[in-house]
Amino acid sequence: MVIEKRAGSKPQKPYPDFPLFPHATKRWAKKIRGKLRYFGPWDDSDGALNRYLAERDDLYAGWKPRVKTEGTTIRDLCNRFLTSKTHLRDTGEITPRTFSDYQRTCERIVRVVGKDRAVDDLGPDDFESLRADIAKRLGLVSLANEINRCRVVFKFAYDADLIERPLKYGATFKRPSKRALRIERTKRGTRMFESSQLRKLLDASPAQLKAMILLGVNCGFGNADVSRMPLSSLDLDGGWVNYPRPKTGVERRCPLWPETVNALRGAVAARPTPKSPKDLSLVFVTKYGGSWHKDTHDNPIANEFRKLLDDLKLYRPGLSFYALRHTFETIGGESRDQVAVDYIMGHARDDMASVYRERMTDERLLAVTSHVHEWLFPAANAKQPSPASGRPKQRKLRRDSRRKSEGERGTVAPRSSSDSPGEPVPSRGGPENRRSIGADSCEQQERSTAVGISVGHESSEELNHFGVLVFSAATHCGSCYH
Repeated sequence: MVIEKRAGSKPQKPYPDFPLFPHATKRWAKKIRGKLRYFGPWDDSDGALNRYLAERDDLYAGWKPRVKTEGTTIRDLCNRFLTSKTHLRDTGEITPRTFSDYQRTCERIVRVVGKDRAVDDLGPDDFESLRADIAKRLGLVSLANEINRCRVVFKFAYDADLIERPLKYGATFKRPSKRALRIERTKRGTRMFESSQLRKLLDASPAQLKAMILLGVNCGFGNADVSRMPLSSLDLDGGWVNYPRPKTGVERRCPLWPETVNALRGAVAARPTPKSPKDLSLVFVTKYGGSWHKDTHDNPIANEFRKLLDDLKLYRPGLSFYALRHTFETIGGESRDQVAVDYIMGHARDDMASVYRERMTDERLLAVTSHVHEWLFPAANAKQPSPASGRPKQRKLRRDSRRKSEGERGTVAPRSSSDSPGEPVPSRGGPENRRSIGADSCEQQERSTAVGISVGHESSEELNHFGVLVFSAATHCGSCYH
């Protein structure tokens, strides 16, 4: 198209609706999103128009314009990726919420990068822009999770042979450092409740929510755990719950406190009739007859718990229903049996000890939950006789029994501070004396143990706070013969 122009002046538009204007730099231009864009010289108005039409959508969307390619585009990649994840969701290998997270991640990638961009054309500058967009809306922990999901999407492109080489993300498209995450966590405060706060929550909560809170602090259950817990997992007569963790499928078994059993009985008795047949097996049902479980970030249990926190003026950042799980892990760990705590929590340790460990005794689980119970309800536990009150007598009986058996073999136990004066003490030397010295070490260790599992040559029988007979394991000093 021939453009008429006078000498020393700008050319006129080829027609009145021509979208570009002649710029002083002798190029056709247009201001888009507050920035001038140039599309070709004055003498090639047709070429400038074609280029404008090709790049217009990307420029108005704020994307860097790229020429369409015959290779795999971002749209193709996201469609293929979500299709593969749909199959995993349908077979139960990933949860609907996980699929929803991946879907939002793909929508973000399309919005920031552009649906018609070639995947193998992406470079560090594109990933830097993607990270900046994520950081505008999310905190550091959520930022780390979103970056991981983005990398999963682009790794899928290489694994599925959609691109010939892995992408280069650059130096910035990575998770925040551990130092930054620690600082962020410190600013947010501890994610656990104190015992006084929990007692206030229990006193003010309705029947169903009270049972949920007790399950959270008694067994370390989270939102998804209580919302999907079936009636078949409860043994209220025996005081146990056997419930694999829905998130990982790891087996869990936990003793229930009397308070938890009573709250569960009340919640089940007052449970509304479920509207859906698939909800008939659930322990907890909403007042509308539906399930408490939702595969969305808008969790009904979290919302109800937040209302309770606000009413009691206990809310602060970091405190939520899931903080009950943090509380159980923290207080239960003070029982000094982390393996039993992990078993109740449903944590799978990837170590050799877990491979060789074939079972977990109920006594160890009871010891953990009893410790948390004593922390939460100190007044109730103070009314019951302490299990340690009978230990001095038990130790004396064990000591007398051992002396009698050693006397029959011709050995005499050494005198301790609690023995009556005048008892003979054998001279040093000989295996008999080495055994006596070892026994004395064990007795001294017994006398120094005031709380916890009793230490001695034989197992002791004790009653815990719930009237359950517990056999504490025997522990030896390692220097005596038995």
